[in-house]
Amino acid sequence: MTVFHQDADALAEAVIRAVGPNIVLGLPLGLGKANHIANALYARAAADRSIRLTIFTALTLEKPKAASELEHRFLDPVIDRLFGAYPDFAYARALRAGTLPDNIEVNEFFFLAGRWLSVARAQQSYISANYTHAPRYLIERGVNVIAQLVAKRAVDGRPRYSLACNTDITLDLLAAQAAGRAKFLLAGQVNSELPFMPGEANLPADAFDHVLDSPSTDFPLFAPPREPIGPTEYAIGIHAARLVADGGTLQIGIGEEGDAAVRALILRHRDGDAFRSAVTRLANGAPPLAIEQSGPFAQGLYGVSEMFVDGFLELLDAGILKREADGALLHAAFFLGPKSFYKRLRDMPPETLAKLRMTAVSFTNELYGDQQAKTRARVKARFINSAMMATLLGAVVSDGLEDGRVVSGVGGQHNFVTQAFALPDARSIITLKATRRARGTLQSNIRWSYGHTTIPRHERDIIVSEYGVADLRGKSDEAVVAQMLAIADSRFQPDLLRAARDAGKIAKTYEIPRPFRDNTPERIEAALAPLALPPFPFGTDFTPVEQRLLFALEALKAATPMQLAQRALSGLFGKAPGADDRAALARMGLETPRNLPDRLYRALLRSGLGDP
Repeated sequence: MTVFHQDADALAEAVIRAVGPNIVLGLPLGLGKANHIANALYARAAADRSIRLTIFTALTLEKPKAASELEHRFLDPVIDRLFGAYPDFAYARALRAGTLPDNIEVNEFFFLAGRWLSVARAQQSYISANYTHAPRYLIERGVNVIAQLVAKRAVDGRPRYSLACNTDITLDLLAAQAAGRAKFLLAGQVNSELPFMPGEANLPADAFDHVLDSPSTDFPLFAPPREPIGPTEYAIGIHAARLVADGGTLQIGIGEEGDAAVRALILRHRDGDAFRSAVTRLANGAPPLAIEQSGPFAQGLYGVSEMFVDGFLELLDAGILKREADGALLHAAFFLGPKSFYKRLRDMPPETLAKLRMTAVSFTNELYGDQQAKTRARVKARFINSAMMATLLGAVVSDGLEDGRVVSGVGGQHNFVTQAFALPDARSIITLKATRRARGTLQSNIRWSYGHTTIPRHERDIIVSEYGVADLRGKSDEAVVAQMLAIADSRFQPDLLRAARDAGKIAKTYEIPRPFRDNTPERIEAALAPLALPPFPFGTDFTPVEQRLLFALEALKAATPMQLAQRALSGLFGKAPGADDRAALARMGLETPRNLPDRLYRALLRSGLGDP
């Protein structure tokens, strides 16, 4: 019988009485964690060292952290506005502070990108896992409690609860429990902002052992704002959109490159001439691809994606997401997005929402279980995911560094790569920015070699940078090297070519063809200029003033120490600021500097705004 609570501490006490002092707590990835239940169990274990608490989870959401004074001035109001009432996780605070008690262990299989690099205990407790393997590991560890955020709805006077944002692992665990392979308590925490997703996510009250439902434990959902999309991301998105077949299947990962691919697909559908012209300018004389696509989506696409990104709703609105498989336009396992995304789902007509189906991660990420039906549905699949680096031989680095530290996690990327090879007409598309700036130095993201691999070279398929498409499947090592050189930044091509020649992996006489010798940011910007692409094509939670500040702070972040000094001098002795700059300075509390540090910050910011 379900026990209903209005107090998280009372629920925690009931859980401990039922399962004993050894608690193995499963918390869903990302948004679906029951914050108050997790914190109440943590508090009991922290106060009583006879209790052993193991937390198994992924993607612990934390409010953004500023790394500098200028970032503090920008971020603090944004955090208050977007995340102010979001309850922090006590275990995450303790991990960062180095005060996690010895009787508490936190194992994550996917990190918020880059946020745990310098936290030794988090790195030591990380579990490397495919998304689909996480339920198995939870069962093997003896999971005895699942605590999940849920949406609530009354039907015929009886409450029903939706797993909503995280059907992913929970449905697989419930299936294991029904089969006698697991035994755990299911505890739900009701959240009024969480969209009530129908179908498999919709559960009766008696599916839950405990439910926490109180205004005192309700809170605004974590809603990360969209990041701006620049020329690099747009070029990557357009190249990826060249590869998506009408009447096919689509998976998209999170991030600016995925958003850019969505915007490019919409451009291709609505204005084919503009799309094709942009492709011609970006290709710079390179021959067309064998799998090139540029027409509108007459049959449309069906989505199957571990993550339901809000871009799928943009594709729905554009008339692209319209091919149904088993009555669904989209099957997905979890979602996370901006506030407008959650509201759109809450307000969506039931007949439309019913076609956006939340299901188990074993369904979206694997072909096992009714493989014939999945194969029929997932025709011409294109799985689009991003990476940090790749090698000239086609290995992909997405989750960690060569010193062993984990940046994020494998998640479902490897699942989708293997699907792409298992399905008869599918392709894996890995997107990659050709360069990055680290510690003030420009570095190539395409390396000769790297001491860590997420996707091995024997599973190389398609890699896309802003400079083009490298189709690597079934190619010889020499051909792969040549293709990867063609999508590398030209500032790094000579050294990369030299390394490949020295290793005997490409002919000593090989020269990079002319169309690929002008791989520069300036060429990309010129190629995209006629499109006048907006930095926030799908809207933003940032005000117009904050949008200007975002780009100014990014420019300062990319500057070297010498460049920062030059910018400060330029800003100190420049002309009086105009109205737009005064608004930006006021937003940062720097319109009237009170001391020397304020004057320096003001000067730097003015230079970043482009009006010293």
